[in-house]
This record gives sequence, C-alpha cells and structure tokens, in this order.
Amino acid sequence: MFEAFDAVVLARIQFAFTVSFHIIFPAFSIGLASYLMVLEGMWLKTDNPVYLNLFKYWRKIFAVAFGMGVVSGIVMSYQFGTNWSVFSDRAGPVVGPLMAYEVLTAFFLEAGFLGVMLFGMGRVSKSLHFGATVMVAFGTLLSATWILSVNSWMQTPAGFSINEVGQFVPENWLEIIFNPSFPYRLLHMVLAAYLTTAFVVGAVGALHLLRDRTNAEARKMFSMAMWMAAIVAPLQVVAGDFHGINTLEHQPVKVMAMEGHYESHPDGAPLYLFGIPDDENQELDYAIGIPKLSSLILRHDLNAPLAGLDTVPDELQPPVSIVFWSFRVMVGIGLLMVLVGLTSLVLRWRGRLYDAPLFHRAALMMGPAGFVAVLAGWITTEVGRQPYTVYGHLLTADSIAPVEAPAVAASLIAFIIVYFVLFGAGTYYILKMMNKRPSDLPPLPGTLTRSAGTTQLAAQRPEARQAE
Repeated sequence: MFEAFDAVVLARIQFAFTVSFHIIFPAFSIGLASYLMVLEGMWLKTDNPVYLNLFKYWRKIFAVAFGMGVVSGIVMSYQFGTNWSVFSDRAGPVVGPLMAYEVLTAFFLEAGFLGVMLFGMGRVSKSLHFGATVMVAFGTLLSATWILSVNSWMQTPAGFSINEVGQFVPENWLEIIFNPSFPYRLLHMVLAAYLTTAFVVGAVGALHLLRDRTNAEARKMFSMAMWMAAIVAPLQVVAGDFHGINTLEHQPVKVMAMEGHYESHPDGAPLYLFGIPDDENQELDYAIGIPKLSSLILRHDLNAPLAGLDTVPDELQPPVSIVFWSFRVMVGIGLLMVLVGLTSLVLRWRGRLYDAPLFHRAALMMGPAGFVAVLAGWITTEVGRQPYTVYGHLLTADSIAPVEAPAVAASLIAFIIVYFVLFGAGTYYILKMMNKRPSDLPPLPGTLTRSAGTTQLAAQRPEARQAE
C-alpha cells in the first residue's frame, strides 16, 4: 500500500510530527516553571494570597503539561533507534553522552523535586517548598540547555573527529557543548519559551477580565504577562538578530533560503517581504522587497554583498518554500508580540490596562501565538538544515535505518491516532482548567473550613484585592 512512498520522506514526516507535538509542551513548561517560582517567591515576600492562589491555579496546569512533555519526549528516543539507527550509530558517541547528561542532571532534578512542589505545600516548610519550586524551574532550564546543545552541535558541529568506520568521535567536549551556534540558539529558545507562557497567561487573564474586571487574580496575571511581553518581546528581536548573523556565518545556505535569495547580490541585497519561491526555476515570483535592507540587517552595511542559492548545487539546497514562509510566520508573530507589549505599556500609563475590552480580546486571540511562533522557528531551523542531519558532514539520506516505507508509514499512522487521542484529551483538560475562574480555589493551607461557616480565605479576599 505504501510501496510508492519514500522511507526517508516518511521518516522525516514522522519525526516532524512527533517533535512538533513535543516541543510545544517543554516550551510552555519552561516558562511556566519560572512563573510558578516568581509567584511563590512573591507570595512569601508580600504574604498577598493572590500570588498563592495563582500559584495553585497554574501549578495544576503545569503538572499536566509537564507530564505530556515527558511522554512525548520518550517517543523521540524510540525513533532514533528505529528510523534513524544509522544516524544514532554515526553520531551516537557525541549525541548519546549529551542526552545522558540531560537525564542525569536536569530530568532527575525535575523529577526529584516535582513531587514536593505539587504535593508538599502544608506538609513541608515554606522555605523547603519554595526551594523545590526553584529546583524544578532550574531543572527545566538545564534540560533545555542540554537539548539545545545537542541540536546546536548537529547544526554547527565542532570538537570531533571521524574514525575509520565513519563515527563522530569526541575530541573536545567543551567545543562540542559550546559549539558556535549554541549560545544564540539557547537564548533565542528560552526567550521564546518565556514569551509563549506569557501570552498564554495573558490570554487566560484577559478571558477572566472580560468576564469580571474586578477579579484580583485575573488582574494580577494579566499585568505580569503584559510586563513580560513588553520587556522580553523586544529583547527577542535583538536576540533573533544576533542569531541570524551567527547563522549567516555558519549556515549561509539556510539564510539564503530564509531570505529567498536565489540570486547573488554583489552590491547589497534587498529584504523580500513577500514572494512565491519557485525552486524549479530558481526564482522568487511576485517578490516585494526593500532594496539593500537585507544587507543592512545581516551585515549592518547597505552595500555588503550577499551570496545566493545560485552558488549552491541544487542537491545541497533546502526546500526554500517551507523555510521562506515559516521564517516569515515566526517574524510576523514576533512583531505582533512587540506591538502587544508596547500597547500594554500605553494602556498601563493611561490607567486603562484592566478597562480595555478590545485589547483584552486581542490578548485572548494572541494566546496560542507563542506556540505557532515556536513551531515556525523550529521548522525554519530544521528544514533549513537540510539535506543534512549533521550539517556539512552527514546527509539525511545517509542517516536512515534500513527500514521499508510500509513499516514507517504504519508507525506514523499509529502515532497520529494515539497522539490526537492522548494529547487531544490532555489539551482539552488544560483548556478546561484555564476556563475555570482562578479564584475558585480551595482554602489556604491551615485555614479552618466549616460546613456552613466562613473561612479565613473569604476574610482575606477584600484585603487581597486592595493589595493588588
């Protein structure tokens, strides 16, 4: 049934499908773990119960997202052993230890303190519980560090030699870990994770503000999310600029595809805003561009020459259409995030941040924007690396295991069915929790609860609103 399909293409589709599901959960949980750390820290510092209520509200959502991230990540290892066993054999001496470090340091750290963070409140001291929350947040960042180191090494390999059987053998671990693109890629991804979480938190805050503008928890989470958007979104633009310059230095072909530069520009390259890439004829149809702006952005010189894909053999070019459009989706969403952040500053200055339903609806619509931007950026990075798995050294076609197309297709169909059922249910549950009013929470630890009486929580709520 699937004999007509190519096993390499099916294996790539399968990996792209599973990694697309996987990446959105770590991107969300990295930012959310740090957000929980800030919420608990602010509660301990101010004793404002609004922070504690928000901590308990988002802690449940974090638990579900973290679990789905772990489960979806396990599948990636499975594919390395089945569809990409040749890659595993060749690159295993470098990639294997880095993945093991991630498990031994980051995952064990997260798993060791996660239980305390989720179930320890009221059972251990406040300082110990806060320490556990800090360790979980630190573990998510440490996990991202190792994973981004592996991925960056595949993009800009360094510190290795190749032995007589074609394996990548470590020569200098510091050069491997801190390869040329690693710091830029790590910073870009961590900021993306924080922005993703900020816009989800902002959307949930906006949703509940639209229902009740006096809700203290909704006001607080919306305010914190908008501060994050106003500060981090512009920083992400700067980080993206540095990352692009680094990519031009080490992966110039990827930049040619991102920019749609089929032809070389010896006297300054235009920035193409839109166009329709035509790989067959090697030209960008219906192009709309700004003269010399690409040279200014990438070389900081209007007249700097930029090489095009006409200098690269056809078989070594990535699929330009995918890279060209995914890059524009990522950049477009990033600029929208900057606009939202700046608008929030204006509204805050005018004292209308919580009294602007049109802006709240816009923030609600921007809730999934971070996930889309992360996926678009990931596609730009990974498809732009083609036709290599280890850039410049190992072709994707030479990395595939000796598997037949029907076997890959069958497992792909199984993944699609299981993923949509399992992660669809998990996502529905998360959305259901987000839809719940954030103040409809159980009493604070140590609060006396009577069947027909009031609680300390009820007495504290007016003070909480005043403090907010």
